[in-house]
Amino acid sequence: MSQTHKSSAQASPKSAHGSGKGKSPSVGAKLVVGEEGIATLLAILKKIGYKTIGPTLRDGAVVYEEIASLGDLPVGWSDEQDGGKYRLVQGTKGSFFEYLVGPTSWKRYLFPPNHKMWEADRKGGSFEVKNIDPTDIPSYAFIGVRSCELNAIRIQDKVFGFGRDDKPEAGIFSDPGYVERRKKSLIIAVNCSRAGKTCFCTSMGGDPHVVADQGHDLALTELISGSRHEFVVEVGSERGALIAELLSCRSASSSDLSDEEAVARKARSQMGRKMVANVKDVLKRNLNHKRWEEVASRCLSCANCTMVCPTCFCSSVEDKTDITGNHTERWRTWDSCFSIDFSYIHGGAVRRETKSRYRQWITHKLSNWHEQYGTSGCVGCGRCITWCPVGIDITEEAKAIKDTGE
Repeated sequence: MSQTHKSSAQASPKSAHGSGKGKSPSVGAKLVVGEEGIATLLAILKKIGYKTIGPTLRDGAVVYEEIASLGDLPVGWSDEQDGGKYRLVQGTKGSFFEYLVGPTSWKRYLFPPNHKMWEADRKGGSFEVKNIDPTDIPSYAFIGVRSCELNAIRIQDKVFGFGRDDKPEAGIFSDPGYVERRKKSLIIAVNCSRAGKTCFCTSMGGDPHVVADQGHDLALTELISGSRHEFVVEVGSERGALIAELLSCRSASSSDLSDEEAVARKARSQMGRKMVANVKDVLKRNLNHKRWEEVASRCLSCANCTMVCPTCFCSSVEDKTDITGNHTERWRTWDSCFSIDFSYIHGGAVRRETKSRYRQWITHKLSNWHEQYGTSGCVGCGRCITWCPVGIDITEEAKAIKDTGE
């Protein structure tokens, strides 16, 4: 699968209109740039030292990896998703961001799947331990973060103790590596132009378009029709304002804003799924519902749902020693509550049955998370539904329990 779009507008920051001139746009300002403005944006970010991570095509899906130019984007591609189904299809010609969320999330850069915590070398009769410096990590610029993914990042901020003032929240466990990565990250959000069959962000309190103070630096809305291909750029932070100043742009007109709102309305109207109301209490009242046995008969315990989820944070720790016994390392790796060994305590697993493991996941995600973090652990992105090999639907299970339970 390939795409052939190449940009001829690889402008540098110095050539961008307005560089070093006038006043930076204020937070909340809305500007309009053309296709070349996105090329310039990528060039600026790389020039000032960011490692640009964005959507690209790999293995028949849209994934988030390092990109360098417009030619790396999934230009002209869209996707079709449903329970246990995902495939790329041809989308609007020339579109950059018509796809929906894929199997990867920004979590893999902020909370890496494999992270070396420390290493030690034998020195005489003892070991010299070297901790891994959390400041020795790249500065990421995330391109194409959806509103549901912004909400997911904010949820993980709570889990790992990253405060909104770029400091760990007082009294809460703080992961130094996560905090450092978040402090260094720049977020370029993209508003959804459509919703898919597994999307349900609106019933989780979200919206397909970002709102003020959602944690983004810039937000893009793609406007494409006929020969027109432009982007409304909303400034979300002071840092974003400094970058927007370097772009060749104009102020958004009332017509542009009307077109932007039309895109939002379309996406809101296309939600393919809906979570039942008050799901937190529904699940808490029905821990012994017969539906847990029914879903267990279909569940493979493969952990796909937890691996693609942008908020799951389970991990395990493993010590690795080389064959000489002179060097050892401690690694943290992603784990899943669907693994039988995850609940291993004192010689046995607490949750040996698939029923128990699925119930643990869905009740923690939709119910107990509120008590721990003051929010649901689900943002309605639909990844767990799309990437479940047997198409188990978290919204369907919750509804079935509500309709037939206490």
